[in-house]
Amino acid sequence: QLQLVESGGGLVQPGGSLRLSCAASGFTLDYYAIDWFRQAPGKEREGISCSSSSGRSTTYADSVKGRFTISRDTAKNTVYLQMNSLKPEDTAVYYCAAEFAPDSSRCPAAPSEMDYWGKGTMVTVSS
Repeated sequence: QLQLVESGGGLVQPGGSLRLSCAASGFTLDYYAIDWFRQAPGKEREGISCSSSSGRSTTYADSVKGRFTISRDTAKNTVYLQMNSLKPEDTAVYYCAAEFAPDSSRCPAAPSEMDYWGKGTMVTVSS
């Protein structure tokens, strides 16, 4: 069974940090571009970061640039999103998603381009 599972969400104060994990089972992430999306209540799903399958490309939305970092651990078949200097406006459900794109620098941007999705993890930034 092909599956992505996010973890690491929770409640954090403004200025704090969290690290989200996206673990794959049933397939290897080496052949996939991985995107992190988020969706706040009443808002559209927003792409915030991508790591290409080759590792040569990473992208960030302007809203998180300089605060969030995406990384891969090939041995653990897991992608991480390190989130620092969190703000209340970062509150959302965070999803990871995978697009099959082996040996590529491609970073898909649209939710419709993704092949697999996790169920999401909630991040709440509040004092």
